[in-house]
Amino acid sequence: MKIYGLQKMTLLDFPERVACTVFLNGCDLRCPFCHNFELVNGTAEPVMDVEELLSFLKKRQGLLDGVAITGGEPCLHRDLPDLIRGIRELGYAVKLDTNGLHPDMLESLIGDGLIGYAAMDIKNSPEKYAQTSGTESIDLDAVYRSIAILMEGRIDYEFRTTAVKPFHETDDFVRIGEMIRGADRYFIQCFTDRDTVPYGNLSAPSPAELAAYADIMKGYVKQVSIRGVDMEGGN
Repeated sequence: MKIYGLQKMTLLDFPERVACTVFLNGCDLRCPFCHNFELVNGTAEPVMDVEELLSFLKKRQGLLDGVAITGGEPCLHRDLPDLIRGIRELGYAVKLDTNGLHPDMLESLIGDGLIGYAAMDIKNSPEKYAQTSGTESIDLDAVYRSIAILMEGRIDYEFRTTAVKPFHETDDFVRIGEMIRGADRYFIQCFTDRDTVPYGNLSAPSPAELAAYADIMKGYVKQVSIRGVDMEGGN
């Protein structure tokens, strides 16, 4: 396994932790609004191997207390558990970002006590899931299994949706709410365009639209927040 990116410190990616973020390559989705598409399409080059990462983490003991693993889709890697074991042996808590299409891996990581926090993307309402994911079809059974695994509450977790026009509308959040009814926390992430985003003609919802989406989700989820936009900036 190779490491394709390393953010050496973050206060945002792992709640209540001073963490670094590790990027792995490969993904089974092709979301048109992806910020890390170079990890998806294979054009990114590795920046280090696992031993170099563990050496970095050993030197940061006492400064960092968490490692967030993202991608791409980390659960595509069969040796992901070995990577996490190496990180855990150094005393770090581990957070996993996942698209929810690999419930068996998710279950294994939780059951073996390897991760303490998981963030799962909910791409859209079931009817628009494949389109929003840039695929012809999607295994929604896997998505629902992963939702159920996290909602058992064995670890801390969050669900999150990147809200982007033209893919998301008000009614979609009603259906998303039905998917994760009773969940602990949910974040709406506002789309931000970047050079690495593979598809043009995308835009962010307005603060007023984001607030309306959040109000809908508050009827289904215990804690709802909006990320990536100044909600005091007007309509």
